[in-house]
Amino acid sequence: MGFFDFLKKKDDTPQAQAQAQTHVPAEAGARTRTDPPAAAGPATRLTVDKEAERERQREIARATAAKIDEIELEMASAIFDDDAWSGSRRPPAAVAGAASAPLPDQNTDMLLGPEDLPDAVTAPSSAPVVEEAAVLYANDQLDAAALALLASVHDSPHAADSGMSERLPWWMLFDLYQIMGREAAFESVAIDYASRFETSPPTYHPFADTARALAGAALDNQFAGAIPTASLTGCLDDGAQSRAQLARTQAPSPSPLVRFEFQGIVDVTGPGCALLLGGLQALRKAGREIVLAGADHLVAVLRPMLAIGDRSAGAAPWLLLLELLLLTNREKDFEETAMDYCVTFEVSPPSFEAPRHAAAVSPAADPASDGDRFLLPAVMRGNGAALLEAIAGHAARHPVLVLDCSRLARIDYVAANALAAHLRTLATGGRDVVLRDLNHLAAALLRLLGVGEQVRLYTNKY
Repeated sequence: MGFFDFLKKKDDTPQAQAQAQTHVPAEAGARTRTDPPAAAGPATRLTVDKEAERERQREIARATAAKIDEIELEMASAIFDDDAWSGSRRPPAAVAGAASAPLPDQNTDMLLGPEDLPDAVTAPSSAPVVEEAAVLYANDQLDAAALALLASVHDSPHAADSGMSERLPWWMLFDLYQIMGREAAFESVAIDYASRFETSPPTYHPFADTARALAGAALDNQFAGAIPTASLTGCLDDGAQSRAQLARTQAPSPSPLVRFEFQGIVDVTGPGCALLLGGLQALRKAGREIVLAGADHLVAVLRPMLAIGDRSAGAAPWLLLLELLLLTNREKDFEETAMDYCVTFEVSPPSFEAPRHAAAVSPAADPASDGDRFLLPAVMRGNGAALLEAIAGHAARHPVLVLDCSRLARIDYVAANALAAHLRTLATGGRDVVLRDLNHLAAALLRLLGVGEQVRLYTNKY
């Protein structure tokens, strides 16, 4: 008995038994079948039909699941549409969102990103705890500042009755917990924040090298100085302008950071993609810390050029897109794009490696010229005469003075007062002075010292 005979429906009628014994067709005049029974028997056809039906049902199920996922994503986007409020310190998807990091105008306590509120002046926070926490922070009383802020946020009014400025105590507390390395406390308050303001919770990103500095380690070896920056604009090609910009990031430098600004790119070419790809990969393999401003913008420029099965754009734009997704830690989008690349070029897809030294930040509303950012150290104590002298020397070479405060976790009262006086002096005569990516405690302290009257302060955002 063959395997498929088990699937046959038995017919026990006398007529059928007679046909089985004499091998006579059931219908009169029918021709005797000469095909092998196993090849064309009804059981085989039934099995094939069933397998085809199962595969069709699988396809329907997969399509239905994909549609449900799409609907759920749209619903979630509609419910949690909080672009004007959310964000992360420094840094993150198809290409949407990530990144991080990184801002509004002067005379403000809480400063949103330029994409949210580019030119408006926001009112100072009415919460009295803001100044109290700023003073405690300046005097190295971090635990007391945390307790004051925690009590304030628990007593704050409901989201429906509170304005944007009332979120500032929450943001200050988030920054303080990250400065102190208190991840569990941060996560607990983040859940309360998401519930109170009906928005997605912020992500914990501790400040670099802060723990060592707060532990009393020597501060002499902290880096402070210009950050090599490639500001790419117009068409990304392999011309002299693009090569000159990228050369800034490849030259030896004491700076731990290398910065790329992509928001000015409007078009790309294959050779230009290959040039940028080579630069990014070289820096990543060398272990340099890479900051990407406007990575989402460049991804959006690349996407329309690429289609599955179409090799006309060449491999370089595909590989550059994959590199950007890797550096911004978007593993799911990376894997999907890698499979599309694999199908298109019939090669093995590249593998994802979580970036160790990379961050995506929001582009500035007023991007400054070539490599103008001056990175402040993680901790500033005392009058800092050498640091202030270096800032003055940098300002003499640049018409716009931009201080990068993304690593500045602690600044005591003496250092803040000295910096405030120095910046007011530099701002005289119409010089534009900007502090970017400040934590909210430092921003509140500097504003308390009157810095916001002549200097633009931009904080990180949540």
